[in-house]
Amino acid sequence: MSIAFIDLQAQRRRLGGKIEAAVMAAVESGAWVMGPPVRQFEDELAAFGQAKHALGCANGTDALVLPLMAWGLRTGDAVFVPSFTFTATAEVVPWLGCTPIFVDVDPKTYNMDPQKLEAAIEAVKAEGRLRPRVVIAVDLFGQPADYPVIRAICDRHDMKLISDSAQGFGCTLNGVHPLKWADITTTSFFPAKPLGCYGDGGAVLTDDADLAEEMDSLRVHGKVVAKDMQGRSFDHDPKYLAMRIGMNSRLDTLQAAILIEKLKVFPEEIEWRNRIAARYNEHLAPHVAAVPHVIKGGVSVWAQYTIEHDDRAGLIDHLKAEGVPTAVYYPVPMHMQPAYQRFPQGAGGLPVTERLKDRVLSLPMHADLDEATQDRVIAAVASYKG
Repeated sequence: MSIAFIDLQAQRRRLGGKIEAAVMAAVESGAWVMGPPVRQFEDELAAFGQAKHALGCANGTDALVLPLMAWGLRTGDAVFVPSFTFTATAEVVPWLGCTPIFVDVDPKTYNMDPQKLEAAIEAVKAEGRLRPRVVIAVDLFGQPADYPVIRAICDRHDMKLISDSAQGFGCTLNGVHPLKWADITTTSFFPAKPLGCYGDGGAVLTDDADLAEEMDSLRVHGKVVAKDMQGRSFDHDPKYLAMRIGMNSRLDTLQAAILIEKLKVFPEEIEWRNRIAARYNEHLAPHVAAVPHVIKGGVSVWAQYTIEHDDRAGLIDHLKAEGVPTAVYYPVPMHMQPAYQRFPQGAGGLPVTERLKDRVLSLPMHADLDEATQDRVIAAVASYKG
């Protein structure tokens, strides 16, 4: 019997018809775009994420560009991003005419290396061609970046900080969410994420009321919002008075209804994921080059369980023969991809990123992974003698 890499149907079955009921209620309501469940989900998401404001949007990529638009980024501005990440993190930067600067990662956590970040910022400042404006730190594979240190760096250089928590929403550091340090947290509800919907979806979370209002306008075609109405009268639907050039990025009611049900069980699922990861670590450590390392004080949501191996290709073939699926994330880092090779790298290059691309391998991981199935994965890895 084959093993699922991420078994999304197991969760649906476990919820015992709640997802189906939520979907039908949303369909029967007729309010299919930005209906009442969207506002309910935003309120519940903000409470969970320890944020004052949460806004749903169409996907995790739009979530990243919304704050950049709200802050008025433009040509000549530099945004510092890891290269060991998915395309979306850097993709949004050139949209605004800005320049991504690729930064190397920590060899243990795979998240942005603060020392490499500061060196990159100082090099850009010394050159004088670009203005350092924003850092986007990624919570890769589910765990938080080193936010206290990165926040201090941003403060020294008067820069904004985005927590790209597309894979890591729900992760904490010293008991609090990344928003304690970041100006904004962005996330994705792509189905394979730990908190995923049944299509595309995303969200932004912030404590900044003015920023939240600006992004609320931008996500709906630059519509008029409360702050725009001072000294002005407009009695029609606010979307018909555009105060700024925006976009169309709304969370569907259907997806919000699904996410309301999933958010109810999300805290428990995070506990299950951590139990599964700890068991993997215990049994796989003798058989691989490295098991995942979580930052001190951090709790990961384990979007992926990623090991290192000296003979990755051989192990992949062996596991395939044993019926165990695998995935290789970021075999071509951002700075090596054709569309991004022209953009600058941080001082000293990206040697850690370039080493990891040939060594990392992700194994089956989801909240419903039972011990018997996990034992099959562990035994298959342990049996490889290549």
